[in-house]
Amino acid sequence: MSESSAEAVADVVASAAAASAAGAAGSWRRATGIAGAAIGVLAAGAAAGVAIERMTVGRGMRRKARLALDSAGPYGTLRGTPGKAHADDGTELYYEVDEAEPDPGPNVSPRRRRLFGRKAPAPVTVVFCHGYCLSQDSWHFQRAALRGVVRTVHWDQRSHGRSGRGMAQTRDRVPVTIDQLGRDLKAVLDAAVPEGPIVLVGHSMGGMTMMALAAQYPELIRERVVATAFVGTSSGRLGEVNFGLPLAGVNAVRRILPGVLKALGQQAELVEKGRRATADLFTGIIKRYSFAGRDVDPAVERFAERMIESTPIDVVAEFYPAFTDHDKTEALAHFQDMPVLVLAGVQDLVTPSEHSEAIADLLPEAELVLVPDAGHLVMLEHPEVVTDRLADLLTRAGAVPAGATVTGYGSTSSTAPPR
Repeated sequence: MSESSAEAVADVVASAAAASAAGAAGSWRRATGIAGAAIGVLAAGAAAGVAIERMTVGRGMRRKARLALDSAGPYGTLRGTPGKAHADDGTELYYEVDEAEPDPGPNVSPRRRRLFGRKAPAPVTVVFCHGYCLSQDSWHFQRAALRGVVRTVHWDQRSHGRSGRGMAQTRDRVPVTIDQLGRDLKAVLDAAVPEGPIVLVGHSMGGMTMMALAAQYPELIRERVVATAFVGTSSGRLGEVNFGLPLAGVNAVRRILPGVLKALGQQAELVEKGRRATADLFTGIIKRYSFAGRDVDPAVERFAERMIESTPIDVVAEFYPAFTDHDKTEALAHFQDMPVLVLAGVQDLVTPSEHSEAIADLLPEAELVLVPDAGHLVMLEHPEVVTDRLADLLTRAGAVPAGATVTGYGSTSSTAPPR
């Protein structure tokens, strides 16, 4: 996108905010279609101003294709034993547990043998933390691979998925903070994993949540966490990310974004209509900011789109400011004395791989894996790479026997060797 185009998009979004401030209902309705699309970029974890290729398939055909994918796609259908935890402000946090199967003896399933060899893993619990505008279902492939092999917990962050809306936000108008998310994770651990060793796995905002947990509960990390995986995340300086935009576009978006978010959050119903009206544009944005490859399964793309679409626009607005304030670099020290995996897509425009490299620099014993042809949703785009490295992490943590066989799962792709 050229600088002039980026500035034009920013000006349009600013006009939408001005329409809200003026209270002109007609102008607002016209503006929300464009502003909703801009916020759709945020919902994909990016910023407004992305060039979309001209669509050549009729709108009706695209709508039918989406409906077909919705009805046929198997992704996000895995369910476990449900449970509920309560955050310190009373927010209800939903989680599910997949228990490990009993020791199968000599009758080891091919999937378990492929991941860990013939012996049963030790009784650890792997806790998966999802990212912004997603849900626990974003770990679909990894959940399928580990299902029955080790005990896993999948939970929805406040105001996401099946969890309740943040009480502090809806009742007391308290801004969301990453520290609050860290306390939420502590509540889930207390309820779902009251004892035993823990492996923490976090993508994007989920990894930041784990850092906030460590900053506030270092004794928990020291005494119970035996391994950690940070996937496509950052320890800070997110305000410097350019989302693949030219400098002028980034500066323009940063200048007007706070006001736009505030305005749109106050007009959630109208903006949701705008998002639906701009569904085709929204699809292109999600693909650009979620995936890097050209051959991603359309059902996987639609699955990601559905998760992001399901995040209400006022939740998008509530959470976004927390990322600018996020800085948990010092908290990384609490993960030094354990096996750590740091994994990222090289073409991630949301939390660039340089942020993962910065984490690995502060954890010199960590395994750094950079996936060349991958974007922000690397665990959906290249599930076998993420699953393989998680299996290896469990082996290094002593959760499975040393030397266990770890080979591919899911679709095939290549990855750079660990640093």
